Amino acid sequence: MVLGKRLRQLREQAGLSFEEAARALGVTSLTVRRMEKAEVGLRIAYVKELLRTYGAAAEEIDDFVDMAREANKPGWWYSYRDVLPEWFKAYVSLESEASVIRLYEPHYVPGLLQTREYAAALFRIGFPNESEEEIARRVDLRMRRQDLLSKPNAPVMWAIVDETVLRRPVGGAEVMRAQMDRMIEALEIPTVRIQVMRFSAGAHPGAYGPFHHFRFGFSELPDIVYTENLAGSVYYDRPEDVVTYLEVLDRMSVQAEPVSRTKDILDELRKEL
Repeated sequence: MVLGKRLRQLREQAGLSFEEAARALGVTSLTVRRMEKAEVGLRIAYVKELLRTYGAAAEEIDDFVDMAREANKPGWWYSYRDVLPEWFKAYVSLESEASVIRLYEPHYVPGLLQTREYAAALFRIGFPNESEEEIARRVDLRMRRQDLLSKPNAPVMWAIVDETVLRRPVGGAEVMRAQMDRMIEALEIPTVRIQVMRFSAGAHPGAYGPFHHFRFGFSELPDIVYTENLAGSVYYDRPEDVVTYLEVLDRMSVQAEPVSRTKDILDELRKEL
C-alpha cells in the first residue's frame, strides 16, 4: 500500500494520466490503477519501466525495486491459506504492520487475547462441519497472530470489551476461568490496555457491532477501520469514515471502566464461575 501510494505520487509529479502511464507498459489503465491501490502484486519489470517513465533517479529506482521485492514475499500466514478466508488476509497483514490497534468487541474476547481452548470452542460453533484437524489449523493461526504482542516493536493494543464478553460462557466454566487468567496476564504487557464496558454504563455509541482501528508507522499509510459480518468484511480508509469510528472509541473509553479497574473486574467475574 505504501509503495502503491508512492507510485501515484511520482506519476502525478510527472504530470501523467493513468492512460499515459499504461501506454509505457503496454497495458490498460486499470492495471496501473490496481498497482497504485495495492490490489495486485508489483511486477518488478513494470515497476522499473514506470519509474523510468516518471523520471526517477537510478538510485531511487534501485531502492524502490528492493522494497517491491520485499513487499511481494508471502507473509507468514501464507502457510495457513487453507483456513484463512480471502477477506481476512488483509486484516492479518494490517494487524502485523500496525503501530496502534484500537478495538471494540461486544461478543467475544479479542483474538489476540484468546486462549487455545477458548478459540477452539468458538471455531467449533462457527464451523460445525469442519474436522478437528481443520479446527486445530484455525486455532494455530490465531495463536501465531498472538506472537505480535511479544515482539520487540509490539503495537499498542487498546481493547474495549463489553461485559457480555466476560459473562457469555464459551467452552464451559474451566475454559472461561483460564481465559480470564489470560486477560489478567495480558494486563502486565506494557503495550496492552483492556477496558470493560459494564452493563451499568447503559447505552453507548459503539453498540452497532465490533470494529477495529489500525494506525501505522508510515506517513504514507492512512488509518484504516475494519468491520465484519457473516458474509465478509469492510475496510474504511476515507478520513471522514475513520474519524467517525475514532470519535466513538474516544467517547467509549471515557464511558467504560478505567484500565486500572480491569483486573478487579476480571477477578470478580472469575469468582462467579
